[in-house]
Amino acid sequence: MSAMDLQQVGAGFSDPAIAGQAVFRAALHALSRPGRVQTVRTDAQLPAGADPAAGAMLLALLDPDCSLWLSPALAAGPVPQYLRFHTGCTLVERPDAARFAWVASPAELPRLDVFALGSEFEPEFSTTCILQVDALDDASGWTLRGPGIHDHQRLAAAGLGADFVAQWRANHALFPRGIDLLLCADDRLAGLARTTAIED
Repeated sequence: MSAMDLQQVGAGFSDPAIAGQAVFRAALHALSRPGRVQTVRTDAQLPAGADPAAGAMLLALLDPDCSLWLSPALAAGPVPQYLRFHTGCTLVERPDAARFAWVASPAELPRLDVFALGSEFEPEFSTTCILQVDALDDASGWTLRGPGIHDHQRLAAAGLGADFVAQWRANHALFPRGIDLLLCADDRLAGLARTTAIED
């Protein structure tokens, strides 16, 4: 990477240790309490196309041992250079080769079964997908049930419709295999763990 390229890469977290721990905890809470919307704070200078919550998630979760697949809109912009510089992650061309995936919008979301789904003996070798949506609301929308949810939890994610629900039910049925999903909208975050059922 040239000196000119480096000058164009925005700054990461001002305090990587503290910020990274806070964002990592937010990701854990999102997946352990599916459907509950949280706010993610970050002072990182994220590249164009990155929602604050999604960008902060990737800064906190990625390291040189991680593989990442980017959807076309993100792959074509400044995101690859930014993440390679700040995290040292490896970018891959196939979703099923990725430990993490970052998708710019529901329109760019591949079928869920093209991601790495893990195996019966090593379910942890699956993809965690970070998907940017226009809005998140935990007072309306789908009815969620499963571990981490007392009785039920509501969640609405703009742009995800009936086809996604059908794919998610198929993903849920694969347990212990299957992907986990982090939904981001601006600075808001909600999780769908593979253990979470969408009832309607």
